[in-house]
Amino acid sequence: MCSPLHQPDGALPAAASSRRRFLRATGLAGAAAAAGFAATATPAAAAQTSVLPGHGTFGGVAPWRPDPDSPRFTLVVMPDTQYLFDGESIHPAPVEASLRYILDHGRDENIVFLSHLGDLTEHGLPDEFGPLSETFALLDRQRVGYSVVAGNHDIPSSTDDQRGRTPYLDAFGPQRLRRLPTFGGATPDGYNTYHLFRAAGREWLVLALDWRPSAAGLAWARKVIAEHPKTPVILTTHELVYANNAGDEAELSDHGRHLWDELIAGNDQIFLTLNGHYWPAARTTRRNDAGHDVHLHITNYQNRYYGGSAMIRLYRFDLSRNTIDVETVSPWILGRAGERLNELEREEIELTGPEDRFSVALDFEHRFAGFAPVPARGPRPAAKMLVPGTVAYWRFDGPHQDGSPADEALRVPDLSGHRNDLTRVSVAGSGAGALRWSDSHHPDQPGHGSLFFDGGKPPLRGGYLRTADGAALNSHTFRSGYTIEAFFRIPADWTSGHNAWSALLSRRGSVGALGGGTDGDPNEPVATLSLSDGPGTQWAAAPLNQPSLVTNWGHELERERWWHVAVVNDRQHTTMYIDGCPVARNPATRTTGLATLGLPWLLGGYEYGGTLDQLFYGWVGDIRVVERPLPVRDFMNA
Repeated sequence: MCSPLHQPDGALPAAASSRRRFLRATGLAGAAAAAGFAATATPAAAAQTSVLPGHGTFGGVAPWRPDPDSPRFTLVVMPDTQYLFDGESIHPAPVEASLRYILDHGRDENIVFLSHLGDLTEHGLPDEFGPLSETFALLDRQRVGYSVVAGNHDIPSSTDDQRGRTPYLDAFGPQRLRRLPTFGGATPDGYNTYHLFRAAGREWLVLALDWRPSAAGLAWARKVIAEHPKTPVILTTHELVYANNAGDEAELSDHGRHLWDELIAGNDQIFLTLNGHYWPAARTTRRNDAGHDVHLHITNYQNRYYGGSAMIRLYRFDLSRNTIDVETVSPWILGRAGERLNELEREEIELTGPEDRFSVALDFEHRFAGFAPVPARGPRPAAKMLVPGTVAYWRFDGPHQDGSPADEALRVPDLSGHRNDLTRVSVAGSGAGALRWSDSHHPDQPGHGSLFFDGGKPPLRGGYLRTADGAALNSHTFRSGYTIEAFFRIPADWTSGHNAWSALLSRRGSVGALGGGTDGDPNEPVATLSLSDGPGTQWAAAPLNQPSLVTNWGHELERERWWHVAVVNDRQHTTMYIDGCPVARNPATRTTGLATLGLPWLLGGYEYGGTLDQLFYGWVGDIRVVERPLPVRDFMNA
């Protein structure tokens, strides 16, 4: 590009190695031969020899099949390549390497799409587009989804999308792109297109706009977005934001402000924009009309050695971590890293500055809630939770006012029908507010309510629940295995000094009273599901096959977040799960059933040496005890 803010420095150095040598070094030579590349290859010719998914491989590369459900996927961005396709100076090898990277890493990176940001060529001539078109046949043959927008060097820069036929349109117009599975449609003029791909279990839309979309083009863009009302949109175009100096925050150009006012600000679905044209690389965030962030990024490396060497940006989306990790690399130089690279190549192999390698924190569910809210999981009847083998099930939903104290004579029924009801016990002087009803609950919890335990030590304060003397659960040994599940939430002001080692659920009676000696502390209870000083979950229980405790340890848990814990014994080993995921510190010790002294279970209470020692601080939701091992798919949060 020749931006009004930055001028090119003149001709670039000649190629350091021949195209054939590069192809041989990177493995592209075989691919090129297999494809039957010729200097006069056209998109139509390439399409005639394409290898479709399920019909073999291309150049030893498996068919392109992105995982549509994985929460991790990669969008590849290629900015201005114009200096590689400049009159008599044609160097397709760097672009080929970048496209080959997509094919080689499509599966391990879960690459879903490539967006070229325009200024493909220097003069927009057929002789410049020919070799580039031939190179993109690498993707055509594997039906890899991509978009290519026109930059000011690809078309007459003083025109808008009503300019008519151009070599750009002949090479990369809708007649080519519609063969790809991601193609959605185009304006009648062919210069604006949209593309759809599935990733992370949902549909995403790439809106690829011309260098200067007309009023009709922008109206079309608004219509496309309206026709996909629940789809997040990534807008790509050649010019939008710029920065004057490295390290500066990006600003809207005059044309960028026009796009912002006419399209971006009023369409909440647009959350990310990508453009080239200017350098240096930069980014900014602006609030749209809905009050939500839009991330605007510029990436362009044509001013660097070898015309930017067709560097690519890897936008690695991770919806589990609510993060987009961005990396900038030159596959062309990477592919020759084993050779003697020149000094400038060694500098360009990967860019690691703050504008080229960074992460964007983005709560996708929250950001998309305005147009695609995730429906909350509704409550589920208790009867549906009574899987075969359920011996106790307690929940705390019902017609309670949020924050109101629980009754001093509170009785929580065992919904399994086995009469393992819970009754309230309060520490003297704690008051009715020591146990309070709450509407807060885990998003996947069957019962939409919880009980807040305002406990701690020292001094000992709060309240807890317990099973009655003689309840069947007290003497149950679980010889056929067990599954114990609980939902809980830790308050922000939870501290290890006042709250560590409190129990969600424990069994009265000291392990020392079991007889036969013990390798640990004989004053510990025979079974306890506690919070350690992390806080992290701990399950310490004496099995039937030995009179000492065997302990499972969870990892440190975030406060003010609802968690689900499950402890599963399969008559041989005991495994702890957090949110359905096994923890690392599950012992290999053989464990069968649970030892018991026939004493009550405590919910929110913990005894040491037979004396009440600690009371739980936090929220407790549904708790279920099953007398057999359950698979993860049958947990209450499944």
